[in-house]
Amino acid sequence: QVQLVESGGGLVQTGGSLRLSCAASGRTLSTYVMGWFRQAPGKEREFVAAIRWSGSNTYYADSVKGRFAISRDNAKNTVYLQMMRLKPEDTAVYYCGVTNSNIIYTGSRYDYWGQGTQVTVSS
Repeated sequence: QVQLVESGGGLVQTGGSLRLSCAASGRTLSTYVMGWFRQAPGKEREFVAAIRWSGSNTYYADSVKGRFAISRDNAKNTVYLQMMRLKPEDTAVYYCGVTNSNIIYTGSRYDYWGQGTQVTVSS
């Protein structure tokens, strides 16, 4: 079992920044991939970014590339999503998830999820 707790969401104006955190506990994560997804009202959950728990590989959706940065702190078992130059279309509930699969862009391949944190970008 892996438990995930997100934090850091909130209300921000267009062009602003936020940093989301995802604290993990439970099973050893060294072989896992941590991912961030988001879900806006009336839309399906979509991939945002992912990072391997070991190594330096990171992955981003085209819509956030160059604006968002994913990182991790192994000592704290925490993954971060630094979001910059936010746009109203970034408004969504953001979820972190864990997968042991190489199919990292698909939410159904993730085994554990956090409860989500709301990000609202006002225009």
